[in-house]
Parts: sequence; C-alpha cells; structure tokens
Amino acid sequence: MHTQMRENSRRGIPFLSFESFDQTGLTVNAFSTREGGVSSGYCASLNFRGTMDDDPENIAENYRRMADALSVSISQMVLTQQTHTTNLLRVGREEMGYGLTKPLPWTDIDGLVTNEPGVMLVAFFADCVPLYFLDPVHKAIALSHSGWRGSVCRMGEVTIKRMQKEFGSRPEDLLAGIGPCICGKCYEVDEFVAERIRESFSEEEMKAFLLPGRPEHYQLDLPRMNRLIMKQAGIPDDHISDSGHCTCCESDRFFSHRASNGKRGNLCAFLMLN
Repeated sequence: MHTQMRENSRRGIPFLSFESFDQTGLTVNAFSTREGGVSSGYCASLNFRGTMDDDPENIAENYRRMADALSVSISQMVLTQQTHTTNLLRVGREEMGYGLTKPLPWTDIDGLVTNEPGVMLVAFFADCVPLYFLDPVHKAIALSHSGWRGSVCRMGEVTIKRMQKEFGSRPEDLLAGIGPCICGKCYEVDEFVAERIRESFSEEEMKAFLLPGRPEHYQLDLPRMNRLIMKQAGIPDDHISDSGHCTCCESDRFFSHRASNGKRGNLCAFLMLN
C-alpha cells in the first residue's frame, strides 16, 4: 500500500505528487502547500482562492507560479465551484481556462472528469479530502472534493460510477489517491454529523472511521472513510494511495480551516493527462 506522496520543488514552488500516478507516466498530478506564493497575512503565501481576503493579482500570480512549476499554462486549467455536492462535470479542451482566463459558467460542481490530454483539473481544499482517480486503461482521470457531506453521500463511489459511464472505466483498473486532509485525531464532529453518517453506513462499517470522543462528540477519520467507500466501489486496496499528511496537524505547511478557525487561504489539487 502506498502511504506517502513524493516531495517535489520546481522553480521555487514545493508540491506533493502521488508516486503511483507518477510511475505510470500518464499524468501530471500535484497538491500544493502554502509555500512559494506572494499572498500575505493569513493567506500567506500560495493562496488560490479569490473568495478570501486577498488581492486578486496575488492570486493570479500564485496560479502563474504553480502553472510554471508544473510546466503548463493557466489557460489549460479548469476550476471547480464547490458547494459540498456530489455533482460532477465532464470537461475537455473547450472548457480550458474556465475560472481563470474565462469566467466560470457553472455552479455547484465538486468534481471534474476528462479523457482529453492537456486539460488540467483543479479543485480547492483546506481540510476536506482531495480524491484523485486515474484509469490507465482507458486514459481518463477524475478529481473530486469530499468533505464530511460529500463522504456521507459517497463522492468517491459517485466519481467512479461517472468514470464507468463516461469512459467505460472498470473499478479494478483504477488508481486512486487520497490527498492531504484533516486526520481523525484532529477532526471532531458532533451528533448531527454522526447521525448523517449512520444514515449511510452500518455500525460495523463506522467502527473503522468514527470513534467516540468527548460527550456527544466523535473523532471522524475522513481518509479511512473514503478508502472504505472506494474499496466498496471496487477499487483494490493496493490501488489506493494515502498521502499520510494532515492539513490540521501540519497547519504551518498547509491551509487548515479547523486549525485557523476559518482564517485561511486555499490549497489546490491538480490533475492532468499527458
């Protein structure tokens, strides 16, 4: 089982990438840190989200720096518009630049899929779970955002089924990656969240990822929850890589909503077919 992402640094921009994806030679995949950008204050320094208290020109420069590090252009990138749904959108060359060089024409999109080379999928994170998928047989990819709401609604399974529908992907062929997100020790949830989880999972299943905490609270292990979802959807366990990084434990390196009480920038996940 892969448990680590590879450390990279190009042109002054540190980022992580999944070794299992890199070894195929089929993709460019990356997860940003908060280092190497030009933003300041609580958005320091590599912030990618314009809804935060940051100068739009700083954000634009951060995208240019990241694109340069990944040897792509910002005009190849396609952005999500995340609202904790399980809505996915198939995109291609016609959609390149949406959210950066062109205004986003969609809302409520938490995942993107494509089988067109050169289209860089981009999603945003600051504790929620980045889910990367690669079909090396049919040459297709997907990138999804899954917080507790998305995980309750099995975003990983929804993404896999969409890849099956669009590209004929077989779950047993897929490689998957669980990017840096909040860990089970850091992520406390209340009874309301626990009830929503009980609606979708059995008591036996929940033993793997929902542990009792202080009164009327629980510790939720989102990486384990999403691994279970992907395994139940048919991806072999040894095809699923886990970053091993917690955005909250390592909030000096990653933006964390929980660690900062909401005063933070946004990280990005990037995935493109070569």
